[in-house]
Amino acid sequence: MRHADLKVQAFLANLPLFSDFGEEDLERIAAGSSVLYVEKGRVVVQRGDPCVGFHAVVYGQVKLGFTSAQGAEKVVDIIGPRQTFGEALMFLERPYIVSATALADSMLIHVGKNAVFAEIEGDPGFARRMLAGLSRRLHGLVNDVEAYSLRSGAQRVIGYLLRENGDEPAGGNTLSVTLPTNKNIIASRLNLTPEHFSRILHELASAALIEVEGRNVRILDVERLRNYE
Repeated sequence: MRHADLKVQAFLANLPLFSDFGEEDLERIAAGSSVLYVEKGRVVVQRGDPCVGFHAVVYGQVKLGFTSAQGAEKVVDIIGPRQTFGEALMFLERPYIVSATALADSMLIHVGKNAVFAEIEGDPGFARRMLAGLSRRLHGLVNDVEAYSLRSGAQRVIGYLLRENGDEPAGGNTLSVTLPTNKNIIASRLNLTPEHFSRILHELASAALIEVEGRNVRILDVERLRNYE
């Protein structure tokens, strides 16, 4: 699915970062932006590539990660629609420290740093929103370090399932969650081996807390799952 007639500024207007921008402001940002169509499995950026802007996902999904010297992949984050990546490195003017790979056919918008820097100089409110976005990303990374250091594998999986839904149960005490990508990638994101991740899902299913069918997970009792040790 390609949107050949999509106006870049129309998508930018839907990003929280640019929500307060007027039409002329968006046109300036759009003039410094480009649209990328990336097929599933293709690399968007390699670790070590120069960072000359940031990317926003229109549709699809991108994983951020790196490969160890032993060949093991570590997934740092999974970026979905209306999410962005690359802002921090853009400001540091450093190369990418992770690679970005499309998990599905994706459309991205690359916003050039020159356009961003020009807007920051003329709009303090935009600068504050950029800082807020970077602060949220840092907060998420700190939470990840806490989870890896202090929480068990089961607690990490439970937290992920509840966070992935993001909603309180609409009726009763059950929820349905669709995993956004395959289990191996999610396991790496949670700093677990695929085998450990599968064992935890089996354990939770045996405890009648969840039901798993492919990438669909039905949480049978949210409160019991939340308090599971």
